[in-house]
Amino acid sequence: MTRTQRTFDIVVALGALVMLAPLLALLALAVFVCDFRNPLFFGRRIGKDGRAFRMVKLRTMRSSTSGPQSTSAFDPRITWIGRILRRCKLDELPQLWNVLAGNMSFVGPRPQVRTDADLYTSEERRMLEARPGITDLASIVFSDEGDILAGSADPDLLYNQIIRPWKSRLALLYVERRTFVTDLRIVLLTATALVDRCRALDGVDRILEAWGADPLLRAMARRETPLVAYPPPGASEILDAYRN
Repeated sequence: MTRTQRTFDIVVALGALVMLAPLLALLALAVFVCDFRNPLFFGRRIGKDGRAFRMVKLRTMRSSTSGPQSTSAFDPRITWIGRILRRCKLDELPQLWNVLAGNMSFVGPRPQVRTDADLYTSEERRMLEARPGITDLASIVFSDEGDILAGSADPDLLYNQIIRPWKSRLALLYVERRTFVTDLRIVLLTATALVDRCRALDGVDRILEAWGADPLLRAMARRETPLVAYPPPGASEILDAYRN
């Protein structure tokens, strides 16, 4: 990460936390009144160079629940306010603190739990060369991840078969080609996706075209056709079982 990128992270995260403080307080109160439990969720994630850190989010699930790592849109563990927060991506706002603290950036591969990071192939582990981010290309392409996994008997396995292969390839391209200007474009496309997803996906495709991305990856990222199962980067076979 360049000094310019880190300065941008600090200045924007600090300003956003100040401006959004009243909204964050209201959202935290809404989560709290659902079950009178801590409105914040601190999840252990794997960051740059494989170091673990605690990522903070507004809690969207009931406390003391267990189940799959991947969640579908109709997961019964999600609270009513949690569904709203997830749909609008508001549960991610507290991660501005992680950006300010330096264990995350605005743009970078999304951090994973240890059990998922342990599944990485040697090629996928190159994603850990970058600081994880609040958003990235995959966050735009798979913003409907919950809907994709809805109704699956094994959402973790389905995620690893049809989302992880493309998500990892997008992240690896980012790690190889990232620039400060590209980061700004991804931030703007993330905001665009909230109001016009098709336009945001067109923007992602233009980035991938400039990067010389594989035609199949571009086709999957455009989301005009069903996602196909594929081996993760560095693997020769499609995952046939998920082991946590």
